Amino acid sequence: MRNGKGTVILDKTPKRGFSTAEFRQRTAKAQVQMAKAGCAGLLLTSEHDVRYFTGFHTSFWQSPTRPWFVFVPSNGKPIAVIPEIGAELMRRSWIDDIRTWSAPSPKDDGITILKELLLPLSRKCARIGVPKGHETSLRMPLGDWECLLAALPGLKIYDATDIVQGLRMIKSAAEIEKLGHICRIGSKVFSEMQHIIHEGMPLEEVFRQFRLTAIGLGADDAPYVVGAADHQGYSDVISPPSRRPLQVGDVLMVDSGSTWDGYFCDFDRNWAIGHASDKARRAYDVLWRATEAGIAAAKPGNTCRDLFLAMSSIIAEMDDCGADIGRLGHGLGMQLTEQPSHAAFNETELKENMVLTIEPSLSYGDGLMMVHEENIVLGSTNAELLTARADLELPVVV
Repeated sequence: MRNGKGTVILDKTPKRGFSTAEFRQRTAKAQVQMAKAGCAGLLLTSEHDVRYFTGFHTSFWQSPTRPWFVFVPSNGKPIAVIPEIGAELMRRSWIDDIRTWSAPSPKDDGITILKELLLPLSRKCARIGVPKGHETSLRMPLGDWECLLAALPGLKIYDATDIVQGLRMIKSAAEIEKLGHICRIGSKVFSEMQHIIHEGMPLEEVFRQFRLTAIGLGADDAPYVVGAADHQGYSDVISPPSRRPLQVGDVLMVDSGSTWDGYFCDFDRNWAIGHASDKARRAYDVLWRATEAGIAAAKPGNTCRDLFLAMSSIIAEMDDCGADIGRLGHGLGMQLTEQPSHAAFNETELKENMVLTIEPSLSYGDGLMMVHEENIVLGSTNAELLTARADLELPVVV
């Protein structure tokens, strides 16, 4: 929540995890979409898809050694086919049917168990859904996938990208509560950082202090911290930090994705060190207004293209070099970036309870750029900020 002056107040921490009713609802919605597509089930292998339907939340996904499978049938609860090391945690979820093997087992990493599960469907020449499209991945060895299909010749594979991404784009009230909480923490971190950064501070130390401050204020982690600082602006926004000290005349940008209970915030802030050039001030002003235009256009019934065009019309006032980073924002949730993308090619309709980033950028000067980003949630008629809105003018750290 915010007080009358726009300052972020960290409110009561939400409850971790989700109710069984939440997972039942997600599964039921998927099963409705499966019925429309003629699918007998969904086979899921990626961390976030598995977590979405089961609640199985662990950092153990950082290890690439073991595959994990969840099958969502056309009726009933999901079925987990997972390494034995994850069985105890999965048993704490709402899932009852958990089939395990001792892993790693390179010659048969769960494939026999998975084959036995899907064999009846293969005999019926049934269709199952597997996400195959943009921003999806098959988290298992390709050789194992080929072996599975060879053993199940009757199985027909349907691209379930739209089913899974379509469900995940629309957030539940509990998801929005978690996203709002981490956005409030992130907003407080940026507010604190303005009093921590100073001339002479190495950029590497800025990033380190950001992470420490985020965790100190209640974030579980700050896995994504990038940015840049250079004279009058920056030309790169994804590199790791250097030991270069902040200097008078620099523009510093920090872009962060911090997490709480598996949900991300993703936004940035810009500061000038000592003083700001006229061009940097103007770039900031244009981006601030472009962000306003994007927020105003974020209404149910509009499209991602509408958001893109609304921001682009303001950016055109100054963009010297026609910089194109591909999109001007995206979805937000269990992943730092999710579908949809705000781009000229994207006609995805905006709907209530989508959580989005508004992220205009522009080029100016001699190869310089600036990026501005906020996080919003769509209501029934318009958007509401989840982040504390950035200062109207480029802040100067004295």
